Amino acid sequence: MRLISESGEQLGIKHIREAMEYAEKRDLDLVEVAANSDPPVVRIMDYGKYKYQKEQARKAARKKQVNINVREIKLRPKIGDNDFNTKRGHVERFLRHGDKVKVTIMFRGREVQHPDLGEKLLRRLASDLDELGRIESQPNLDGRNMVMVMSPKKDAAPKGDAPKDDARGEADDEARSQPQESAARS
Repeated sequence: MRLISESGEQLGIKHIREAMEYAEKRDLDLVEVAANSDPPVVRIMDYGKYKYQKEQARKAARKKQVNINVREIKLRPKIGDNDFNTKRGHVERFLRHGDKVKVTIMFRGREVQHPDLGEKLLRRLASDLDELGRIESQPNLDGRNMVMVMSPKKDAAPKGDAPKDDARGEADDEARSQPQESAARS
């Protein structure tokens, strides 16, 4: 078999007894690396340390892995403007947090005969949120539902950095700073 030392240099083709004696002298393990090659390749190493390092590398890879949640928002084709703006706000928040968003338009009754209304609504939502997300899967009619998936853009704000609505905060501050009139007048 072909023997490789702990430092990675090839020691040549040795008999198995010689390789085992070499490993025992160094108080290391003899590990078969490539059994299918001719001759088989064995390496001298501390197998316990090798397993530990592999486990640590696997844990580090798992820490770097990013979990992406898929959130779902359901709309109707005849949704009002205020309700649409509220739902758009939810989608915006999900995209800012790095989640994918599945937007579903639910058709009832004869509404399914007008899928263009649903697609128009989905395209409007996508164009409103163009700076935060992109369309991952185009609007697709699936039975009585039309589905579109949006994913956050790479350059969008990272998690937790959603800007606060300053206009509302300033209005509240002004209201607090105004002296309040007494309810009882003489």
